[in-house]
Amino acid sequence: MYSVFWWLRQVILILAGCFFLAFGILILIACYKLKDPYSFIMAFFASNLIILISATLILGFIIRMIRVYRVLKDET
Repeated sequence: MYSVFWWLRQVILILAGCFFLAFGILILIACYKLKDPYSFIMAFFASNLIILISATLILGFIIRMIRVYRVLKDET
């Protein structure tokens, strides 16, 4: 039903999500070094949005993989 390429695609998407999660955390750390309050607020909210979206996508991909694994396990 689900080929190896489907599992590989899910793993690649999770890794991409982890990359953007780490990127968002790095932006969040870097924004505390900014002197301008406007730049700080913009970078702070942008990094939080990146972190929120990437964490949600990672969780969604993991839940999808778990559901497919349970379906495949029940079929055998």
